[in-house]
Amino acid sequence: MGPYEGQTSIITGNGKGKTTTALGIALQYWGRGKKVLILQFIKGASEYGELKASRTMGPDFDVIQVGLGFVGRATGDELTEHKNAARQAIEQAKKCITSGAADLIVLDEVLYCIKFGLISTEDVIENMIKPKPASLALILTGRDAPPSLIDLADIVIEAVEIKHHYQQGIKAQPGIEF
Repeated sequence: MGPYEGQTSIITGNGKGKTTTALGIALQYWGRGKKVLILQFIKGASEYGELKASRTMGPDFDVIQVGLGFVGRATGDELTEHKNAARQAIEQAKKCITSGAADLIVLDEVLYCIKFGLISTEDVIENMIKPKPASLALILTGRDAPPSLIDLADIVIEAVEIKHHYQQGIKAQPGIEF
């Protein structure tokens, strides 16, 4: 078994690079002949670079958008739609986790779903972490990882923002942030 095989990892923190770090690990996995599946829980409304790239990498590197897009300011019916999509995403993730669909599954931005109240920490534990086969590597990304998830993880990486171009008023850059 390699260093991440069978491990549950969390990449969290207020800094940039959580998804990028997970993508780097996923690329290494794929490069070693392993099957990778990335489920994007928040990035459902845009065409991100990793989604475009995955289409050229073949069936062993798959990115699936299971969310409706950014939810931070959603209210009312729009928030209800996001919650419904998140519930469906939990079921899809559980099926992928238990089916042997991949050697590495990245639950990209799933922690944001907890932060924004779309799903609970218990949903993640019961439907994604507990049913995980022993050989499956699982990576969860997003800000504000709950302590109970940190306790369950084998590896926790924190991205810390020291300096960022957003602070200078420069917007998200294609190929860097998306």
